[in-house]
Amino acid sequence: MARFIYSSAILGTLLSTCVSVQVDAQETSANQSDSFISGPYEATWESLKQYETPQWFQDGKLGIFIHWGPYVVPKYLGPFYGYHMYREQTIDIKGNPNPDRVNKVYQHHIEHYGGTQEFGYKDFIPKFHGKDFDAKQWIALFEKAGAKYVVPVAEHCDGFAMYDSNITRWDAVNMGPKRDVVGEIFEAAREKGMKVGMSSHYAYGWYWWGYKEGTDTVDPAFADFYGKPHAITDPHSEEHVNKWFARSMDMMKSYEPDLLWFDLGFSNPEYEEKRKSLLAQYYNQGVKNDQGVVLNYKNISYKPIPDGAAVLDVESGKLDRIREMPWQTDMSLGGWRWSYNDDWQTMPADKLIGDLIDIVSKNGSLLLNVAPDVNGVISQDQVDVLMELGDWLEQNGEGIYQTRPFSVFGQGPTNAKLVLHGNHKDTGYTSRDIRYTRKGQTIYAFVLDWPQEQSSISFNALGSEQHHLIDRIKRVSLLATDKELDWQQDADKLRVSLPNKRPAKYALGIKIELADLPPDVL
Repeated sequence: MARFIYSSAILGTLLSTCVSVQVDAQETSANQSDSFISGPYEATWESLKQYETPQWFQDGKLGIFIHWGPYVVPKYLGPFYGYHMYREQTIDIKGNPNPDRVNKVYQHHIEHYGGTQEFGYKDFIPKFHGKDFDAKQWIALFEKAGAKYVVPVAEHCDGFAMYDSNITRWDAVNMGPKRDVVGEIFEAAREKGMKVGMSSHYAYGWYWWGYKEGTDTVDPAFADFYGKPHAITDPHSEEHVNKWFARSMDMMKSYEPDLLWFDLGFSNPEYEEKRKSLLAQYYNQGVKNDQGVVLNYKNISYKPIPDGAAVLDVESGKLDRIREMPWQTDMSLGGWRWSYNDDWQTMPADKLIGDLIDIVSKNGSLLLNVAPDVNGVISQDQVDVLMELGDWLEQNGEGIYQTRPFSVFGQGPTNAKLVLHGNHKDTGYTSRDIRYTRKGQTIYAFVLDWPQEQSSISFNALGSEQHHLIDRIKRVSLLATDKELDWQQDADKLRVSLPNKRPAKYALGIKIELADLPPDVL
């Protein structure tokens, strides 16, 4: 698909300008000439609100996010390395410098690479070789972890495409690994029956580069990578919006993903018309392919997309209640770290499993980020936790997959706050924290930590006078072993006797089977 051949030689100014014009023209052409993909959806919110989340997404509950790109080369900070490396001072999103805060990335780059005048971000790309990348090996691991879908980062804010692009020469087929990374992941995942998605962070890339005289960010030879210099506070240009749209349509048409995930920036007002057009065409393509598709968008402080027209994603956060419509959390195994670096610390399995249960109890799904190193290897500490998760789901997945929320999500002292970017600060769960899910005539209750020195546990939402449960409970058992448990139901609670020995690591799953009830009662 790609139309460009990468050369490590420095391009002459005239030639590079011509290349830049060629790329710009190609992006504009891709944006303007493509005919609208017709179907039942029109590019209006009234029409798009008729969208229904496909069952595969509501049932799957667990996906894997993959942050892997040139930003892994310095092994420092993560994807935001490029954002900071050209800026002597840290700044906020409004462009205000913070003179009291040293930009450690800027200093790190001077110490290790001689500064941005000597070594620009683009120079990381040849070092991003991925010599041990094996998509089938990755997918085998994710399958063992219990994942039902996988979402590689197709292009982060740096604009480097990890797929075979028809729009830009700056892609992983022409440069770096010189392989269609996304394509190989898709092929391996689809062979295993997994759904596949692509994430785009390109719109947010408008804020990315600190354009600095004497560096490659203002060199016309590389304008097709860094874009035209502008202030971070400038509104997104029409050209940038059109490039985002062209690249997004290219991904959508070339790879036909089951899921498209968009970062902030896409939510800005400048994208309104293109946003509606993309959604309508993506949904229409899904209808034509008999393919239930999902589009994820971020932000909970305002609504770039009306409720129901797409699937909300809460980055590194959770909700504090059940949401009627399906939603998703994207969360990293590394806490606040999104790509592999020297400071990587893998989340412990007990917290990860507790978070998954909490999210599912509120009608959500978890998109869990893993971080391969520059060679394409997933570190052993990540592998170990993923295997722990898979082992737990092997025993308890009945209460996770294909479930829906119960009338209440749970009980106990620990509940998430409605916040973005705060999950890594959570301290974990206690034995008094309980979460519920349901499937048909069965309720699943998860005790998020083992109750020490307790012979029984009480479920306050399952009393005989609550939720039409009088004389309805038939059987109570351990989810992991199917061992039947003694129980007693009072008006205000269900008390279940615990086994003497902890039957499994991490959260304890209990299965409560009911006599037949109308499906709308629970």
